[in-house]
Amino acid sequence: MKLDPKIPAGPLALKWDRRRFEMKLVNPANKRKFDVIVVGTGLAGAAAAASLAELGYNIQAFCYQDSPRRAHSIAAQGGINAAKNYQNDGDSIQRLFYDTIKGGDFRAREANVYRLAQLSVSIIDQCAAQGVPFAREYGGLLANRSFGGAQVSRTFYARGQTGQQLLLGAYQALCRQIGLGKVKMFPRTEMLDLVVVNGHAKGIITRSLVTGEITAHAADAVILASGGYGNVFYLSTNAKGCNVTASWRAYKKGAAFANPCYTQIHPTCIPVSGEHQSKLTLMSESLRNDGRVWVPKKKGDNRPSRQIPEDARDYFLERKYPSFGNLAPRDISSRAAKEVCDEGRGVGPGGRGVYLDFADAIGRIGEAAVRERYGNLFDMYEKITGENAYQAPMRIYPAVHYTMGGLWVDYDLMSTVPGLFVLGEANFSDHGANRLGASALMQGLADGYFVAPYTLGHYFATAKEPKPRLDQPEFKKAAADMQELTRKLLAINGKRTVNSFHKELGAMMWEKCGMARNEKGLKELLVQIPALRQEFWKNVKVAGQNEELNQNLEHAGRVADFLEFAELLALDALDRRESCGGHFRTEFQTDDGEAKRDDENFAYVAAWEYAGPGRSPILNKEPLTYEEVHLSTRSYK
Repeated sequence: MKLDPKIPAGPLALKWDRRRFEMKLVNPANKRKFDVIVVGTGLAGAAAAASLAELGYNIQAFCYQDSPRRAHSIAAQGGINAAKNYQNDGDSIQRLFYDTIKGGDFRAREANVYRLAQLSVSIIDQCAAQGVPFAREYGGLLANRSFGGAQVSRTFYARGQTGQQLLLGAYQALCRQIGLGKVKMFPRTEMLDLVVVNGHAKGIITRSLVTGEITAHAADAVILASGGYGNVFYLSTNAKGCNVTASWRAYKKGAAFANPCYTQIHPTCIPVSGEHQSKLTLMSESLRNDGRVWVPKKKGDNRPSRQIPEDARDYFLERKYPSFGNLAPRDISSRAAKEVCDEGRGVGPGGRGVYLDFADAIGRIGEAAVRERYGNLFDMYEKITGENAYQAPMRIYPAVHYTMGGLWVDYDLMSTVPGLFVLGEANFSDHGANRLGASALMQGLADGYFVAPYTLGHYFATAKEPKPRLDQPEFKKAAADMQELTRKLLAINGKRTVNSFHKELGAMMWEKCGMARNEKGLKELLVQIPALRQEFWKNVKVAGQNEELNQNLEHAGRVADFLEFAELLALDALDRRESCGGHFRTEFQTDDGEAKRDDENFAYVAAWEYAGPGRSPILNKEPLTYEEVHLSTRSYK
């Protein structure tokens, strides 16, 4: 497999302008002749579908939810980054670019990250014009707050509901195009397979989640914006429906999967409370603007938080990282929390928690100001825990939140399958080994509103592929394969539930490939996962039938893919013999417990190629070269 990132020549700041100028264009009247499939209607997918339809393309958009408004983008809380420098505090495109590269532990593609920083300023203008109700200062200017890994205030927000408000902006743009007939919307419809004709992506196979009907859809290009794979760990902050299926089926049709071991653990989540839980809840990183993170200094100090005096508290992030304090990046903050809990100083049931305390902020600016900034988050916390965070500290603990790995894409966001474009969290391109807070919304909207509308047209203008037809053998075979897979799942009729397999997989992944990994645990995992997968195909019980609303069947297909994908994730983690960002190998750490990179041997993107059933995947490497940035040891002290 040849990996050509197609990075334009010239100075970093001019690459995107140069690329846009070099691209071939499609005449406005000719855009009506092209059909595009968009899988996923979160921020990236909805933005792409609306923007491409506005240009004149004919769009078919698919989501498994009952409405695009229910995409998981809606769960993003804290904000969206942009280098507007409204605060006049020293921000710039260059600084946002460098913070993102450094935050990703120098494992991201330089040109893509710089373009993201450039486009950030346009995103805010676009969303404000749509009517997104960003928070404003007294004089009417848009307000900003700080997020982890930055020493400036560049995060725009709508209280703790930023993802929801941005998604509603994209959704209204999408609805306008649905009303005009340029977008045909397919809700409650799940992608099961990618159809490749003459080496190009030309359609998908779907299943109606209401009737069970399996259908083929053809188009001149396919966009995947189907999100990340965090639910391979079972317990995560992701919605229960989030899955790897669309990406995994594309991988098995020739799309390389890049850096699957880069998974992000978010430091501020409500701790696990028992075996009954099926997901975890995020508490926005924005809370660390005013909340201080601490644990008791002494092991076993079980006094109520308000009875522990200041001199008996360890504000460990402020102590270890004085330059960034409580706004240290997510991977570093998560490991620091795990470290103090492993020492026996954790709080709450099982000692798996640390305090996030707002007493100082309430004393400094008043409860009303704190309520204005974070009120809905405090309400959410109280509904889940029964505790009032205005009166006592929140208890938080790290949890799986985001995935930096994804399908490999070039500078144009096209995968190794020509005609298959991958946007947002589903691709690997911008965040390296660790994503900074408030950058996921930025990337999704940049890809959907401002990159794909350019690069897709260039593909059409240069590929000149014939229009696909549903009667072609590739469509018939793909549909038949999916019908056979569905039949096979229903015919097993074993004794274990689908959920029991998912839960067992998640537990072993969290234990041996979660916040900390090592060679011994990963090798054990690579034995356990195939054994569990074999047990699944012998003993899973999928109740019901295909020709109906059958959520058990939906879950079974997704878990079957997780059981295959988990092996690739563990293999990638074993192969990458270094620590970087969210990938922390305990064998590779500095004397003070920080991640120890190996730039000489691992400064590359690991792009895994499917080699067929029962065969080991093939590792392809895209070297990471830096023109503007000097590789250095990441420090937030």
